Amino acid sequence: MPRRRYRLFTICAVVIVFLLYRTLQTSWAQSADSYDSIHSPPKTPVQPPTGGSDDPTDLSEHPSPPLLADEQDAAEKTLHDDIKVDKTLESDDSSDSASDDGASDPANKPAEGDEVTKDTPEIPKVHWTDPPVDNHNLERPAKDSDDPSKHWARPKENFPVPEGSLIPIPTGTPKQIPKIQFDFGIESDKAKATRLQRQARVKSELERAWSGYRKYAWMHDELSPLSNEFRDPFCGWAATLVDSLDTLWIAGMKDEFDEAAKTVARIDFTFTPKNDIPVFETTIRYLGGLLAAYDVSGGVVSQYPILLQKATELAEILMGIFDTPNRMPLMYYVWRPPYSSEPHRAGAVGIAELATLSLEFTRLAQLTGTAKYYDAIDRITNALVEMQAEGQTHIPGLFPERIDASGCNKTATTLRNTLSKEAQKQVDLDELATPPQGFQPDSNTKVEPKTEPKTEPKTELEPETELEPEKKLNARAAIPPPGPNAEKSEATSSGDALAPVDPPIAPPTVEEQAEGEYKKNIGRTGPLAADGTLSKFDCVTQGLVPANHGGAVYHMGGAQDSAYEYFPKQYLLLGGLEPKYQKLHEDTIDAINEKLLYRPMVEGKEWDILLPAKLSLHGRDYTKFETSFEIAHLTCFIGGMYGLGGKIFGRPKDIETAKQLTDACVWAYQSTTTGVMPEFAHLAPCPTLEKCEFNQTYWYELLDTSIEWRKKEMAKWEKAEAMAAEEEMRMEDEVLKQQAAKNAEAAEKLVAGDSTKPGDQPQRPDDLTTDTELELKAKDKPKLIKRAGIPMPEIDPELSTPKGETGSELPESLKKKLNMDTTRWADKDTDPNDFPAPPTKASAGHKPMTHEEYVETKLKRERLPPGYTDIASQQYILRPEAIESVWYMYRITGDPEWMDKGWKMFEATIAATRTEFAHSAIYDVMEEKGSLKDEMESFWIAETLKYYYLLFSEPDVVSLDDWVLNTEAHPFKRPS
Repeated sequence: MPRRRYRLFTICAVVIVFLLYRTLQTSWAQSADSYDSIHSPPKTPVQPPTGGSDDPTDLSEHPSPPLLADEQDAAEKTLHDDIKVDKTLESDDSSDSASDDGASDPANKPAEGDEVTKDTPEIPKVHWTDPPVDNHNLERPAKDSDDPSKHWARPKENFPVPEGSLIPIPTGTPKQIPKIQFDFGIESDKAKATRLQRQARVKSELERAWSGYRKYAWMHDELSPLSNEFRDPFCGWAATLVDSLDTLWIAGMKDEFDEAAKTVARIDFTFTPKNDIPVFETTIRYLGGLLAAYDVSGGVVSQYPILLQKATELAEILMGIFDTPNRMPLMYYVWRPPYSSEPHRAGAVGIAELATLSLEFTRLAQLTGTAKYYDAIDRITNALVEMQAEGQTHIPGLFPERIDASGCNKTATTLRNTLSKEAQKQVDLDELATPPQGFQPDSNTKVEPKTEPKTEPKTELEPETELEPEKKLNARAAIPPPGPNAEKSEATSSGDALAPVDPPIAPPTVEEQAEGEYKKNIGRTGPLAADGTLSKFDCVTQGLVPANHGGAVYHMGGAQDSAYEYFPKQYLLLGGLEPKYQKLHEDTIDAINEKLLYRPMVEGKEWDILLPAKLSLHGRDYTKFETSFEIAHLTCFIGGMYGLGGKIFGRPKDIETAKQLTDACVWAYQSTTTGVMPEFAHLAPCPTLEKCEFNQTYWYELLDTSIEWRKKEMAKWEKAEAMAAEEEMRMEDEVLKQQAAKNAEAAEKLVAGDSTKPGDQPQRPDDLTTDTELELKAKDKPKLIKRAGIPMPEIDPELSTPKGETGSELPESLKKKLNMDTTRWADKDTDPNDFPAPPTKASAGHKPMTHEEYVETKLKRERLPPGYTDIASQQYILRPEAIESVWYMYRITGDPEWMDKGWKMFEATIAATRTEFAHSAIYDVMEEKGSLKDEMESFWIAETLKYYYLLFSEPDVVSLDDWVLNTEAHPFKRPS
């Protein structure tokens, strides 16, 4: 019987384990789709590829979104004849479907005899279930990629731009803009040989990085250059491939460009395993990369019209971000239907995210002739201009790091919505209720009959006496509207003050708001729902305002940088036809010069450098400025911006400032152990913008922010140490006094001949031991007497310890202080208990570090170069901003010294980042052999290596007089 019971237990355990195994096998990514799983049919297993193509990345079966019907005519007039925008994707409420003939597109088939494809590694699938944040080559079947319901479908617009209200693309003859590039003369043979040698070296590293990506991360976003795996942080749309297209063309890698450009046709922008699309990164990397590749490869005569077609496809998806009540964009677009068709409102955004869409959408509008792309971004610019005009920026010319783009004043809306229905009407009609009656007498008070009518006409506020908004709302809210028994209430108030009075009408409930008059349009303007009534987004409107109510931050680093970078570049791209960008740029430069610039205190008289600081405003009145003297790699773009704007708008002082700003980043590269600049750090500033000598004392004071506390702690310790020394001396004096007294007593006993025997010692009453036995015990077992549990009478030292057994002795130094004859005492049997124990040394506790000791320890531990107060982020992630400004300075000034500076930066960067197959970010620029981070961002090829290559190219390659580069270094053709 027991055996059968155990057999049953075993069977149950096997079943439970199997069920747990099957449960854990469920894709964790399905949880990401929980919000729309109700509206989606069951997922079907992946079918094997059909047709002539056996390439697992061939997604031509998935249709691409078309242009809107009313845009076809305008688009076909400007697009190349070979561009055919698919008309297969309809709105999400359409049941029609169409097939795509993309499977027969020659762009999807490798050319016959092409040697590149012979050794091509097996290409992984484009789509997989949503991987973790740190995706490590998770190869899962792309279940969602074959499910049409999981693909983007054109959503209906909830807040469309009224017909005829689209802002048109600026047209006309471009203005005469001053020449930007230096007039380069004839190059010497020696200079040319050096330049070409350096260019070839850069190209070899470019080929190395591209081949590593091609071999191990093809059709994925990024290569992990140590593990030779891939990552997909940007929707899995092959970010490095798209981002690198124009670099490949510029560097003469035409075969690689041809393969990559044709592979673009396989990218399906209508699907991503991620729940939302990062709009900023998608715009500058994907949209910018496709448009630039189309431009550099010939534009309207390009052999790669697919590039513009895919750019248009992506833009159509991104246009959903502007479908908000105030047309301000959603910066993380939840693209999946049906959520994408629901009404949404923008929220708090970074100024860089908000203002770094203009170049890409403007260039797309120019290439396609579609005004809605320009309309979308021009509304953002107009809102920024209005924000400055309304004084919402605290520092005129600059914008806070975070901006509330919702367009909704939540505080005012909440106050308004707490009023009753009648008060709501009064607010909407801008009318006041009956003024309060004040004190009402009791029933015993005689009241003269009123001569005025019972109801007074409502009075409107005169314009010159209009109350402040807050007081106005309070005044209206304080008066309850008359109820149905208003007449009765008035009568009782004059006759019987104790009579009940109708209470004010309560605010409407949620149900009443949804069903009653509140839902109807009662005269207010606001976004309307599909049925013509006010939508749930109705609120007290406002423009752009700072998002942080407790303070605001102003700087030129991440989350702000590219917003300012785009002002002069957008002016160039529009041919100078839109003057507001010039004012935005000039106001920015003036504000930086006045509020942000500082001079770092560095060693070496040869450095003439400046940097922008960060200002933080705190408090309700925004008057408390806190300055942070930072240096960030992202901030290094500012030299190029100053130089470009200085040339465009005729500001020669800005060009000189540009040199100082760029040199600051060159200095930062040369200041570290690896010769590479850290991501973020803080520096010691000079007192003014004038040059100052390096002051080590001042630097040490900045390194030790607790110097005053440290001085106080040291003073406390020194005081305690002095008190401890005094206590030690007092204790020693006490010992000397006690010993002197005992010595005197012993001397008296010797003189009197007093020698007590053991038998003469008094006995305890219960001690029956005889005198003889006691004497024997005293002589033979003295240790038992000392260890007895009952206290014994005091015993003479001569009897307590046999001769030769002295135990612990006093130190010789103390014996000398006590004037003890060491020879005499050594000859006699002594008991150490006869002498006081040596005094314990008093202690003041652990000694705190001095200011100098603390600083030296910090410098050694953090490996800070001279002038640095900290290195908050020691990493280098292959960023391009420093070499970007160096390239601008070379093209603008023509000084070959900038080429030498750039070459030194290149050699140090390659030495620190090179791996077996590509290049990797590093953790610590202060380690001579820094550990690699196993990351290669797409901008390494798209920007960093491109700028190095252009630095050593002929000046007419991507000339600044013909091209304007976006923040991802993608060149767009300027109008001529």
